[in-house]
Amino acid sequence: MRRIFEILGSSLSLTWQEFRSHKVRTLLSLSGVAFGIFCIIGVLATVDSMEYAVQKDIKALGTNTVYIDKWEYADGGNDYPWWKYVKRPFPKQEEMVLLRKKVAAAENIAMNISIGGTTVEIEDNVISGVNYYGVTEDFINIQPVQTAMGRYLQPSDFDFASGSLVMGFLVAENLFGSAEKAVGQTITLRGGKKAVVVGLIKKQGQSIIGGWEYDNSILMPYDFLRTVEREENANPVIMVQGKETVPMAQLKDELEGAMRSIRKLRPTEESDFSLNDIDSFSEFASNIFGNINKGGWAIAALSLIVGMFGVANIMFVTVRERTSQIGLKKAIGAKRRMILTEFLLESAFLCIMGGLLGLSGVFLISFLLEAAFGFSVFISPNILVLAISICVIVGVLAGIIPASIASRMDPVTAIRSK
Repeated sequence: MRRIFEILGSSLSLTWQEFRSHKVRTLLSLSGVAFGIFCIIGVLATVDSMEYAVQKDIKALGTNTVYIDKWEYADGGNDYPWWKYVKRPFPKQEEMVLLRKKVAAAENIAMNISIGGTTVEIEDNVISGVNYYGVTEDFINIQPVQTAMGRYLQPSDFDFASGSLVMGFLVAENLFGSAEKAVGQTITLRGGKKAVVVGLIKKQGQSIIGGWEYDNSILMPYDFLRTVEREENANPVIMVQGKETVPMAQLKDELEGAMRSIRKLRPTEESDFSLNDIDSFSEFASNIFGNINKGGWAIAALSLIVGMFGVANIMFVTVRERTSQIGLKKAIGAKRRMILTEFLLESAFLCIMGGLLGLSGVFLISFLLEAAFGFSVFISPNILVLAISICVIVGVLAGIIPASIASRMDPVTAIRSK
């Protein structure tokens, strides 16, 4: 064990001497390794952080939940048949009530209507770009809403369609100067409707995919929002959350049959509604991020190959420069495997230095991204271990031929080479 540490110390010392003696040459040779590690760790860390944030936002839409809508939540490219969906009838509250009786696999069923980018005012202070959400009683079970102050909507608010609302943090802050002042205030909605703020939604933060954006929204009873805007003009959606033990496929099958029955569609008729599965969005996002990771690995592999040749070149030069030292070591009893190990460790240390340069670049980019866009990039311990492992592997591969040449040298010939 002691001998191993001596070899490690000697290799590290020689690596540092090599760097100090030939800084420019070493840095240029290590640039390939540094860029490769930068690509791998940068892509993995960024993609992992983005995937975590996106998956978190998707889960916020409701786990094990299906959105029944006239629209298909698919890629809105050139082939998107919007002309077919626009003719469909919108979901109705009566259909939600019937679904509760027909779909045994459903745990919670709620309805939501929304108006985006509208106004809220109090006295002379008016703010725009606010989202109105009108929800039914089970909405809170599907889409949890945490209040920082006051209360959430009560059953009596839904029963009597009262003008009570729960306000998002940024709306309250912009309207009253301080969000804490919102609870108890009477505000004016679009069309002159008055409503009382009964609760303040806990600050959520920015969402990557948009989502509910509660910070910039207000929630009110479904029937009250219908007095502000006609239901068909407010994007009505039925939200169905399945029971924990029920597979998503079974839930969708039951909903398909129930909706076709409610709308009295013949077997030959196409469904005039869409069942949008939130879980499928999560799988779709995972596939996209997986492909991005593959692209990052491909770029990094090319850089690491270039870097490996650079390190190998350094090691060939190092072996030539230390030929007499190698001969002297062998003459006083150094074994072949000791010489081999020493040069392999030195090569690995060189690659680790390149990896540290790459990691420094990743940390710098992460800091800039967080400062500029508020997007936090986290580098997990697993990724750091992967980076060090890649450096060691690349170092061993780069140094194996020069180290083998050094270990096979004849001591007499090597000493005389000087």
